[in-house]
Amino acid sequence: MSYLDFERITHTYSREGQPVLRDLSLRVAKGEFVSLLGRSGCGKTTLLKMAAGLLKPSAGSVRIGGEAVTKPPERMGMVFQAPTLLEWLTVLDNVLLPVALRGKPTKADRDAAESQLARLGLNGFGPKFPSQLSGGQQSRVALARALMREPSLLLLDEPFAALDALTREELQEELLQLCAARTMTVLFITHDIAEAVYVSDRVVMLQDGGVAGDAQVPLPAPRHYKLRYEEPFNKLCLALRQMMEGGERHEHERRA
Repeated sequence: MSYLDFERITHTYSREGQPVLRDLSLRVAKGEFVSLLGRSGCGKTTLLKMAAGLLKPSAGSVRIGGEAVTKPPERMGMVFQAPTLLEWLTVLDNVLLPVALRGKPTKADRDAAESQLARLGLNGFGPKFPSQLSGGQQSRVALARALMREPSLLLLDEPFAALDALTREELQEELLQLCAARTMTVLFITHDIAEAVYVSDRVVMLQDGGVAGDAQVPLPAPRHYKLRYEEPFNKLCLALRQMMEGGERHEHERRA
């Protein structure tokens, strides 16, 4: 059953500008993990902002659970490429920020925040400040903050892009474990084909303002790093790469 719906979305950032998105429709099922893949400027972040209620489309509609999105949804978590932690707050207070914006956090809230940190390997990090953390640790704090309100929708805009390869792979596995422990619909942006295949139930390729490809990822769960070296995984990565390159050649020929 569809949970997140983009219906005939067109969007331009100025009256004279070319549309970033053109008559795009996309449906995401409840509990599905969908990655948006494509070159810079293809509209991935624009779609994510619309799902977050931060941007209204020039035309078309966005719905979550059948309700039109006109403001940030109540049970939505979002993580950006940069962790966006507040440097003057402790790690614990950064995680508690979604709660603090609505009132004074209770002891139960603080216990829940500590529990989120512990799940992400940051037990005892609550009193530290962001400047004392590595890039991977900051990304874990940002993810813990996004999960504080038990979101039904999690939006991730290249959250691991700035990390080294090993830390990135560790966080991919931690993210999948967190998703397996709860019913959560995830929209994940990446430029990395292998990352998209590893974390997703489905990969949607955006190009020229629309959906250029839509592929299921029929790989077993739970996933393990050894999967990256197996033939089914590499075949899927190659197929997506060929789909991307084929679409780019077609677009170049169309404009020539």
